[in-house]
Amino acid sequence: MRNEIFKGMKEKQIIWEKNLVVICGALICCFLWGSAFPFIKIGYSLLGIDASDTASQILFGGVRFIIAGIMAVIIGSVLQRRLLFPRPDEVKRVAFISIFQTIGQYILFYIGMAHTSGVRGAIIEGSNVFVAIFVASCIFRQEKLTTRKVVGSIIGFIGVIVINLGGQSLGSGSFLTGDLMVFASTFCYALSSVLLKRYSVKSNTVMISGYQFILGGIVMSVVGLCMGGSLRVSDAKSMAVLLYLAFISAAAYSLWGVLLKYNPISKVAVIGFMNPVFGVILSSVLLDEGAGLGIESLLALLLICAGIVIVNRDKDNKVEN
Repeated sequence: MRNEIFKGMKEKQIIWEKNLVVICGALICCFLWGSAFPFIKIGYSLLGIDASDTASQILFGGVRFIIAGIMAVIIGSVLQRRLLFPRPDEVKRVAFISIFQTIGQYILFYIGMAHTSGVRGAIIEGSNVFVAIFVASCIFRQEKLTTRKVVGSIIGFIGVIVINLGGQSLGSGSFLTGDLMVFASTFCYALSSVLLKRYSVKSNTVMISGYQFILGGIVMSVVGLCMGGSLRVSDAKSMAVLLYLAFISAAAYSLWGVLLKYNPISKVAVIGFMNPVFGVILSSVLLDEGAGLGIESLLALLLICAGIVIVNRDKDNKVEN
């Protein structure tokens, strides 16, 4: 009986380690995260949240993540046929993940973006793949930092720069309260990825994802309210957008967590360069921002795909749990 259980677990692990599964799964996550760009703008418009109203944006994000956490816990509980709830020894893990993934990353991001240009913020945010690979390789020693990973990441990052510039200038902004805070948010993301991979060895990934969202969402909501933010969901359209954004977080982060559990962080993280590509394409379609579907998008896509292929051909991409 034990041998059959072990065999089943091994087969499940092998499936999640297949390159096709990793790439397709990560692309689904990137598509969902990419769709968040236009839908957040739509949500702000429906709810009357101004681009400079950082407090209401943080409150909006907090409510979104509370709903996302509840969704993740419900879906995970149905799939596991039991209520997912953290054990006493898992509460600290949930809290640590939440501090970096939800609370730190998004509060720093919202405040930082209020003091820098959209193009600069997007490019800095695109460096999260570099940071994640560096943290996993050089700080936590979860994998080796190889030439292929560095070269592939650089090529992918150039693609991010190309698609975000698109003939635009870098704009202006404050370095300390703008650029530095956005970069700090990418560091929080990197730490959360490494911690999620480490904790997923002994804990259910969906459970951690769900409860860290709930905890982080509560903290963000309190911060947003204390800063003077307000949120009034008054019609079906705004509610539908809020629910969709919550679903994005619940589904994408849970799936991303499963991929990280069975694969090196670099192998999964590099595909995250596709986020801005999907963001630009979907914004062009949903927000009628036709300028985003030019030669820059095609060139960026080619560069990012080349970076993904180079990193995923790395023979030394081994995980040390």
